[in-house]
Amino acid sequence: MRNSQNPTSDEVEHLLLNAQLRDELEPYLDESIHLLDVRRLPTQAENEFLASMLAWERAPVLPISQWFLPELRLPHPDTLDDATLRERLADTIQKLYDQRVVLDFTDHLSDRQLYCVIYRDILPSHEKKIDLPKNYLHWHCLDDCDDAETWLRFYATDAEREGWQAETDLPLPPSEPPPHPRKMPRRPQT
Repeated sequence: MRNSQNPTSDEVEHLLLNAQLRDELEPYLDESIHLLDVRRLPTQAENEFLASMLAWERAPVLPISQWFLPELRLPHPDTLDDATLRERLADTIQKLYDQRVVLDFTDHLSDRQLYCVIYRDILPSHEKKIDLPKNYLHWHCLDDCDDAETWLRFYATDAEREGWQAETDLPLPPSEPPPHPRKMPRRPQT
């Protein structure tokens, strides 16, 4: 058992970092922010949380297209033939992933439809650019509230489908494999 009277150099470093992070967060704190119960969380884990809070507070809000240098600009979808659009789409999906933007629920969309979603909705969207290695922005290319039928048809599990039907008393659409399955880059498992 470790003697709490003689902390290790790692513990001292974590405590010093904790004090620094709390000082830097002070201007952002108000009564609506509840800090962690430090008695239940190791200092290193608390520091990770505080660093993420600080990164959130300091992060600029920019259109996603401006997260890239140079800015990511795509040709209008109507100017691209199918083969060129497919290549640009694959390249753009990888570029978004490199900026830690993960696209979810894409398999019901054709390549052209997905490209249009990226062009029209994702790239111009103003979002906080949080520069932390574990932080990913997940963009759902389906609103399961506004388009419950597509979600139920292609993405919902059997349990989710049963729960939805029990809650709404509406008939379920048939469950089908999505028409455009893709291998998309995914957030690494930690």
